[in-house]
Amino acid sequence: MVKQQKIKYQGEILVKQIEEFIIFLTIEKNYATNTIEAYERDLLKFLSFMMDKGISNWGQITTENVNLFVMGLRHSGASGKSIRRYLSSIRGLFSFMIKKSEVLINPAIAIKAPKIDQLLPKTIDFDDLTNMMTLKTGLFSELRAVLMVELLYSCGLRVSELVGINIKDFDLNEGFVRVVGKGNKARFTPVGKSALRLLQDYLSRRQGGNSDALFLNKNELRISTRSVQNIVKKRAYEVGVVINVHPHMLRHAAATHFLQSSHDLRTVQEFLGHKSIKSTQVYTHLDFLELSKVYDEFHPRAKK
Repeated sequence: MVKQQKIKYQGEILVKQIEEFIIFLTIEKNYATNTIEAYERDLLKFLSFMMDKGISNWGQITTENVNLFVMGLRHSGASGKSIRRYLSSIRGLFSFMIKKSEVLINPAIAIKAPKIDQLLPKTIDFDDLTNMMTLKTGLFSELRAVLMVELLYSCGLRVSELVGINIKDFDLNEGFVRVVGKGNKARFTPVGKSALRLLQDYLSRRQGGNSDALFLNKNELRISTRSVQNIVKKRAYEVGVVINVHPHMLRHAAATHFLQSSHDLRTVQEFLGHKSIKSTQVYTHLDFLELSKVYDEFHPRAKK
């Protein structure tokens, strides 16, 4: 009984610092009510965890203790955004106590917060995508729109990469295109058979004087990204797609379908021109021949 009373007393002392911090956020910082309530919940949960570990005062808490708490949050399924908020609450409390000379160090300051979870782009139904890439009228305007959709999907291009492509960037015999991506970094990307057929038809009918840009506007200048976005959106509407389609959805669809077929994340990252998100990829390099082989085997539009 005495031990329980002692623990209760220690808990009351520790809670007092949290209460003072919350008052500080309310009056001095003028934080929103929802934010303050979230901070208070986070800190009380953190305190409960520390007391279960035998912590009796804030000065005993180490970086390792905080790391264990964060690991527990991860294992319980907390999102990256939630964990960042927990760490912000804990850092704020310790900074407050340091200013009041109640503790000497901030044990949470060195802990790297996880990235906020990114929402995946909306996906497009494969049948809708196929309809967008199927010629129906034979008009040149339709051919151009279908070729744009086909290249965005079959090559996994960013809209800026598509706009920047020149005719000379294609090797029609070998079936690849040179693409300049973010950071002015060039890569060679395979082009599917369907896209190559459309491209050859398009080039035979294209009018553009001496311009080497693949896609031109009505003034025979390189087309803008906004124009491509509008053309893709219009094409989706023409074939009855009910969602608002934009170019990045096609790139996301390419990555999703390629990964589902190949189960090779490293190849897909190379295909998309992404920087490595896994440290192991620093020590590997996928040359074009290997990428081309995997593409030919697994990308849905490689041989169609």
